[in-house]
Amino acid sequence: MRTNRLALTLAGAAGAVAMLAAPTQASAAQAGATSTTTTTEICSSTKLQAGLATWLCAEVTGGDVQLVGWIYLAGPPSPGGPFPQPEDLVTVLSGEVVGGASLGTVNKWTRFNLTQTAVRGVGGTVACGSTVHGSFSVTKPGWGSTPVTLDAVVPC
Repeated sequence: MRTNRLALTLAGAAGAVAMLAAPTQASAAQAGATSTTTTTEICSSTKLQAGLATWLCAEVTGGDVQLVGWIYLAGPPSPGGPFPQPEDLVTVLSGEVVGGASLGTVNKWTRFNLTQTAVRGVGGTVACGSTVHGSFSVTKPGWGSTPVTLDAVVPC
């Protein structure tokens, strides 16, 4: 008798889980069917600036392009040496449509806390087939900058 109760309880629980899961799966399938927007990311190669690794990406979603500058450690700390400290950096991110309008410029202090750091704020609507030119520079006192650049064609 006890085994039958356990079996009934387990069967009931399995049925409840199946009933709860079914609407969720249907909703996920419906959401997938209506959402066809994809984001394409086009990135530059990595460049060293201010002793850090930097690169620039264009995130393209439909006709919208957003430029994102990235900062990261250029390598691991030296064995036995002090661990790097967070730094305040001057970052400049700019973009334009080649032969067309500016997408803007962001010139600001950015706190780099030794983790991958994004600098955003430049972008806009761009016609497919257009080329977007972006530039990202990072400086700190005593270091010059060597901007990383990107030329990305907006896919159609």
